[in-house]
Amino acid sequence: MKFNKQQWQWIFYDWANSGYGILVVTAVLPVYFKAIASENGISATNSTALWGYANSFGTLIVSLMAPLLGALADYPNSKRWWLNIFTWIGIAMTFALAVVPINQWAALLIIYVLSVIGYSGGNLFYDSFLTDVADNQQMDAVSTTGYGMGYLGGVLAFIIFLGAQLTGGFNGLLSSYGIAKFSFILAAVWWVIFAWPLLRHGHQYHNVQAVTDPVVDSFKRLGRTLYHVKQHRKIFWFLVAYFFYIDGVDTIFTMATAIGKDLGIETTMLMLVLLMVQLIAFPCSILYGWLAQKTSNRLAILVGIIIYLFICLEALRLKSLTDFWVLAILVGTSQGGLQALSRSYFGQLIPKNSSSEFFGFYNILGKFSAILGPVIVGFVTQLTNKSTVGAASLSILFLIGLIIFLMLPRLTQETSD
Repeated sequence: MKFNKQQWQWIFYDWANSGYGILVVTAVLPVYFKAIASENGISATNSTALWGYANSFGTLIVSLMAPLLGALADYPNSKRWWLNIFTWIGIAMTFALAVVPINQWAALLIIYVLSVIGYSGGNLFYDSFLTDVADNQQMDAVSTTGYGMGYLGGVLAFIIFLGAQLTGGFNGLLSSYGIAKFSFILAAVWWVIFAWPLLRHGHQYHNVQAVTDPVVDSFKRLGRTLYHVKQHRKIFWFLVAYFFYIDGVDTIFTMATAIGKDLGIETTMLMLVLLMVQLIAFPCSILYGWLAQKTSNRLAILVGIIIYLFICLEALRLKSLTDFWVLAILVGTSQGGLQALSRSYFGQLIPKNSSSEFFGFYNILGKFSAILGPVIVGFVTQLTNKSTVGAASLSILFLIGLIIFLMLPRLTQETSD
């Protein structure tokens, strides 16, 4: 499929914030935080749990705001404005991570939480722009390409970081902590450069009618949507399934590095594993889009959920670096495809004029699920003193999501009958 200029602008926003996703959330900050926490007398198990709790708190804040923010963004020329607000918050806080003193582990977590709010809030409006840049027939291809290009962008940013890591901080110019801080600056600059086209030129085609008091009207619209939820039964049941299975996806993404450190895997090797995951995720995301076109979006989503369920169960046998490599590669095959097709599946279900409002509900369930998952992993890890058992406990979430998604056609048909 040939993409137009606006679709490429949208796709490259995923490329832009991918540096934050791989460098801050997954690869560097978890290791950096655990090192600082260890120097301040915090055990490895407790620092892993604290990292999970910080991720949960950040996503909780965005979750509480998402429906109202989404409703506000549906008014004419509002979506790009809100996208800019949250994107610049995320960028500023990512820069701030580089200036926190290395003995201030609590301050580091607080700034990270603020960066999560900017990153997650920006993604709400970015996701809702999908209905403005693509019609129902184009959505699967545009969405999966966005995720695929995001992974490719993440790989390139990650390679620059690895250049600093493998050369000993550019031949001694940076200390080990300096390399980490360099990665945070890199992620922020990467975000600014490649997000700029959408931030500057993103055009909103679908909107609700302008009103004199958008805040009051937004609350009324949210109330009407919730009151008439039975009219959107298929949307409702999909969101319930999505709540559970996306929880596992997000949690594995945010907790993988911390779990790898608990297994005793060296930092450099963890970086190489994550690089391979990104490289695999790029073509596999596109492959999921092809599978959806050849079969159906629903079947491709089911394939992704089942693969993740297998990953969680296999985590119980996770003992060596080889085991970690195998599971990481499996994550790479399905992470982007499952997320991208869930987004386009939802975009095809919702009324286009209220896309931001509905994506607000989509994000609130996605973010609330991301609160539950890290808490489960943290609690089970502390209870058993084994982070692998904590990872395996996520299988219950994928199983619930799978069952509901399989029942989705029957559930919606029963309501209409």
